[in-house]
Amino acid sequence: MHVLDQQGASPMDALSDKTPEAPPGAAAKSARTPSGKRKQRRALLLNALSVVLGIALWWALAATGFKLPTPPQVVSRAGTLISDGTLADDVLASLTRVVIGFVLGTAVAIPVGFLMGWYATARALIEPWIQFFRTIPPLAIIPLAIVVMGIDETPKIFVIFLAAFLACVISTFQGVVNVDRTLIDAARVLGAKDGRIFARVVVPASTPFILVGMRVGLGSAWATLVAAELIAAQQGLGYRMQNAQLYYDLPTIFVGLISIGILGLLMDRVLLLAERKLTGWQERR
Repeated sequence: MHVLDQQGASPMDALSDKTPEAPPGAAAKSARTPSGKRKQRRALLLNALSVVLGIALWWALAATGFKLPTPPQVVSRAGTLISDGTLADDVLASLTRVVIGFVLGTAVAIPVGFLMGWYATARALIEPWIQFFRTIPPLAIIPLAIVVMGIDETPKIFVIFLAAFLACVISTFQGVVNVDRTLIDAARVLGAKDGRIFARVVVPASTPFILVGMRVGLGSAWATLVAAELIAAQQGLGYRMQNAQLYYDLPTIFVGLISIGILGLLMDRVLLLAERKLTGWQERR
């Protein structure tokens, strides 16, 4: 999108493979300034303070009679699960399901979203089905998935795939339809064909929307995990939490919740880093 905003660029410059771009590292340059470093340090300090206050509040609630395990109890239970290898096996099983379902959902959602946004015929054919399935929670698909796909890994991954797909496809579609029409018209005036416009204008302009959709889809994938592991799972964080529920084992439930939260946070930070690298031309606060 920024290709067409260059002041003084000739038509050949605007449409050639050597299109002027921001200098490498320009997006990160402000972060290396004293002001940028101070903001980063302040943000990290506030993050740490927030975690400490959250743990303190949790401990206080447990001490005042709420049916919550204390942080030391949860740490002790986590140590037991780590030492016998149970937590590592559960994390690996759940992470594998989420990554496969999320990657497949995103890989399908992006081209479908582009088709819906770029071609009116495709939009008319596909959008009713997207909107229809958006009103059905992925968890409601579980009984059907079990009957049709059995009780192995396939239905578990499918419901996670569906959650990620529905979140990402709408965001991608909105990114395409929200591209400034002036940029497209300007590219046509400069002689660009549809393929060139799509690659040099539509895709860059839609990238922020796609990445936001991926982050939302990732959250949906993790949110669906626990229910997905209801399907005859023998390992996984969701399975372990549901099994612990039968014995009122609150520390194990908290270990599962915290593990899911940490894994989801780390994966989200990877996507956020990718967003900053790919959309460095955007102004940010």
